[in-house]
Amino acid sequence: MLRHLSIRDFVIVAALDLEFDRGFTVFSGETGAGKSILIDALALTLGARADADVVRTGTSRADITAEFSATAEVERWLEEQALARPEPDAAGGAVMLRRVVDANGRSRAFINGTPATLAQLRELGERLVDIHGQHAHQLLMRPDAQRTLFDTHAGLTASAATVASAHRSWRDAQHALELARTRDRELQLERERLAWQLAELDKLSPQAGEWEEISAEHRRLTHSVNLIEGVRGAVDALSEADNAMLGQLGSIISKLRDLADIDPALGDTLASLEPAEIQLREAVYSLTHYAQKLELDPDRLAQVEARLDALHSLARKFRLQPETLPAEHEARRAQLAALDAAADLDTLTAAVATAHEAYLREAKQLSKARAKAAKALSAAVTAGMQELSMAGGSFEVALVPLAEGGAHGLEQIEFRVAGHAGVPPRPLAKVASGGELARISLALAVVASAASPTPTLIFDEVDTGIGGGVAEVVGRLLHQLGRDRQVLCVTHLPQVAARGDHHFQVAKAGTADGGTLSTVTQLDRTSRIEEVARMLGGLEITATTRRHAKEMLAA
Repeated sequence: MLRHLSIRDFVIVAALDLEFDRGFTVFSGETGAGKSILIDALALTLGARADADVVRTGTSRADITAEFSATAEVERWLEEQALARPEPDAAGGAVMLRRVVDANGRSRAFINGTPATLAQLRELGERLVDIHGQHAHQLLMRPDAQRTLFDTHAGLTASAATVASAHRSWRDAQHALELARTRDRELQLERERLAWQLAELDKLSPQAGEWEEISAEHRRLTHSVNLIEGVRGAVDALSEADNAMLGQLGSIISKLRDLADIDPALGDTLASLEPAEIQLREAVYSLTHYAQKLELDPDRLAQVEARLDALHSLARKFRLQPETLPAEHEARRAQLAALDAAADLDTLTAAVATAHEAYLREAKQLSKARAKAAKALSAAVTAGMQELSMAGGSFEVALVPLAEGGAHGLEQIEFRVAGHAGVPPRPLAKVASGGELARISLALAVVASAASPTPTLIFDEVDTGIGGGVAEVVGRLLHQLGRDRQVLCVTHLPQVAARGDHHFQVAKAGTADGGTLSTVTQLDRTSRIEEVARMLGGLEITATTRRHAKEMLAA
C-alpha cells in the first residue's frame, strides 16, 4: 500500500508530505482546490508522461517521492531488476519511487534511489496501484477501451498479445505472397543479375583472409634476394666469420669465469652475459632455419602476381575493396537464395496457410476464454447495477463475430446495457445517459478492482454524475473495498466522504505575490463534520447541515 507521498513544487503545491494508512481514504475540497493534482503527482511516480508545465511557476524543478509497502511479487520484481534496497526496511519491506521534472521538461526517475527508466516505473506501478480516472465513463464509449478493460479484467492481456502477434505473422506472409506475384518480373531480373555476379565470384572463389596472406607472400617473393643476402650476412656476423660475435662473447665469458673464481664480485656481470650468449645462439639457430627455406622462385612469384591481379580486377569490377570479396561472395549467395525463396509461390502459399492456422488456433483459445469471462463479468456488473439504482437493468459483454477475424481476435467486444427489465440490451454508446454511464463505469471499476491483486486502488472523481441514494451506495461499495485493501478516493459527494476511514481536505489560498498554493489537511472528527457540512450545504454552513453531517458520519 501507499505509505508516504512527498511533493515539492508541483503545479500549485509548494511542499506537501502526507502519511497514509490502510482502509478507505477520501480527499475533498472546493472545485479547483487541487484534489486531482495529488493523483497526477502520484501518477508521475508511476511512470506517467510529464512536461515542463507541472513545475510550479518560479521554481527550477518538481520533485515527487512515493513510498509503498512491497508485496512478495514486488520484491521478486525488484530483485530481477537489481533495484532492491541493500538493507530491508524496518517496517517490513518498502519500495521508494521518485520522479524529478526540470523546468525545461527534462525528467528523471528513480527506484529505491537507483536511476530507472519510465518503462520500469510503469511496470512496477502496475503492481502497486490501480487508478480509475474521472473520465473512465467517457472511455467506455470507445470499442477499443471496452476490449482493453474486458481483457485486462479477465486476465487475458497476454493471450490477446499472442493473438495479435500471430495475426501480424499471417498478414506478413500474405504480403510476401502478394509482393512475389506483383513483382515477379522485377525479381527475375534481380535474380539474373545476382546469378551472374555469383558465377564470377564462384569462378575466382576468394577465401577469407586470402588477400592479406597472398599480399604478404608477394612482398616476400619480390624481395627474396635481399632477404637471402641479409640473413646470410647476419649469420656470418653472429657465428661464422673469423671475428663472429658469438665466438668473441664466449671468449669473454670464459675469461670472466676464471676471474670470478678470484673475485666473486664479478659474478653479477657474468650472470648478465651468460643469458646473452644463449639468446645469440637461439637467434643464429632461427636465422639458419629461416635461410634454409628461402629460395628464388620466379614461377611462384608469377602465380602470386596473377592471383593478386585477378582479385584486384574483380574487386574493381564490383567496386569493392579486395579484402571484402569473401564476405560479398557469401552475401550474394544469401541474397540469391532469398530471391529464389521469394519466387517460390508454392512455398509462400504454404507459409500463408501455416500462419493462418496458427492464428486461428490462438484466436479460438482466446475466444473460449473470453466467452467464459464474459458471462462472469456480465453477471457481476448486472448485480452492481441493482445496487446503483438501476433496478431491473442488465449488463452484457457481447462477443460480436468478425468475418475473417482481426488483430484482436475473432470477435469484437461490445458492452451492452438494458436500463429496465424486459428491454433487450443495446450497445452502451447508444442507449446510456451520462448518469447511467457513470454508474455502470463505477460498477465495472468495483468489480474489476475486487478481482485485481493490486494493493492500492485510486478513484479520481468516478462518482461524477451520481447523487442522492446512489451516492450512499457508492460510498458503501468503496468502504467495502477498503476492508481488503487501501482505497483512495477524490470525491465531491458528502455521502461518499462520510464513509471514509480517513479524510483529507484540499484547499487553495492566495500568496503575497498574487499566486495560488494548494494545501492538504488531515481532518479530525470536529473538522470533518465541518467539511461534510460544507459539502452538503455549500459556502453557508448552518446548524441543520452540521446536524445532518454529524448523522452521516455517525451512520
